[in-house]
Amino acid sequence: MSLSKNKIKYIQSLKSKKSRSEHQVFVAEGHKTVSELLEVFRCRLLVATSDFLQTANTQHVEEVIEVTPEELSRVSFVQTPQQVLGVFYQSQETPPIDLAEELVIALDGIQDPGNMGTIMRLADWYGIRHIVCSTDTVDIYNPKTVQATMGAIARVYVQYTDLQSFLQENSAYPIYGTLLDGKDMYGEELTPNGIIVMGNEGNGIRPEIEKLIRQKLFIPNYPKDSHTSESLNVAIATAIVCAEFRRRLL
Repeated sequence: MSLSKNKIKYIQSLKSKKSRSEHQVFVAEGHKTVSELLEVFRCRLLVATSDFLQTANTQHVEEVIEVTPEELSRVSFVQTPQQVLGVFYQSQETPPIDLAEELVIALDGIQDPGNMGTIMRLADWYGIRHIVCSTDTVDIYNPKTVQATMGAIARVYVQYTDLQSFLQENSAYPIYGTLLDGKDMYGEELTPNGIIVMGNEGNGIRPEIEKLIRQKLFIPNYPKDSHTSESLNVAIATAIVCAEFRRRLL
């Protein structure tokens, strides 16, 4: 089956969140990412070169189109296409969160797709299964986010909700947040369970969310009190915080 103009138009339309939501699908590219997603997500369409198809398990893929690298570049969202593009159905199931046992990341208005994808990848690395997002946080199915997860989207569950209500409903559990007026993270008691709130790239954590944080944490610079950058990138800050929480369990 050839890559028709209608198929090209359909795939290209999925750059839009509106179109992704309408069709309840998303796009992933690259050998590693697509291979991992094929094990978890239902696949609507696979557009791939013969090299990929020789080793891939396409038994449950609804439609497979073999293409040349040149044809793949016509529909790819990346500058250097890597053998395969897949259109997958969005996940409709999110298992319940057990805050008595689990550590959860809460994101307040994260806007950059790359940051979002990197945070999902970090959560996967540190064994954090759930991320809870405010409704204005970037869509996890944005193609740039999907690529940045490097396959972590197959293992980390993300839900969008009224973050203020979520925190209020779970106020019995530890709620941490990274803030410039927080206490040195390395000297604070950290629990193996609870919620870690990370704020927007430019504005940080909103005041109404900050009020619900029980323990304000600060990542100290070095040397202490020296003149350095004003703040850390949110994905980098998340990595440092998660690493310290998990280190305490060793």
